[in-house]
Amino acid sequence: MTQRAVAVVPDFGSVAATDDLEQIIGALLMITLITAVLTLIVSAVIWALAIAHGNHHTAARARTGTLVALAGAALAGAATAWTNWLIDLGAAL
Repeated sequence: MTQRAVAVVPDFGSVAATDDLEQIIGALLMITLITAVLTLIVSAVIWALAIAHGNHHTAARARTGTLVALAGAALAGAATAWTNWLIDLGAAL
């Protein structure tokens, strides 16, 4: 008795408007990254100014904003790599 390998791959062609979905997801990722980077810059500048003027409460809030923006940018960037890895993993099964 021989066993046959069954290839299970996603069929993106069967979904209507797949190209539109890819463009929408790409645009949302770009907006997320731009927003995260701008937030990172603004928070870092406010953090530096608050430290220079001795306002420790504002500096703590700006530091939190900087770290959250950095994490958001990293997660948004990693989402693409993770999605590609999952698609490759699914194709290899």
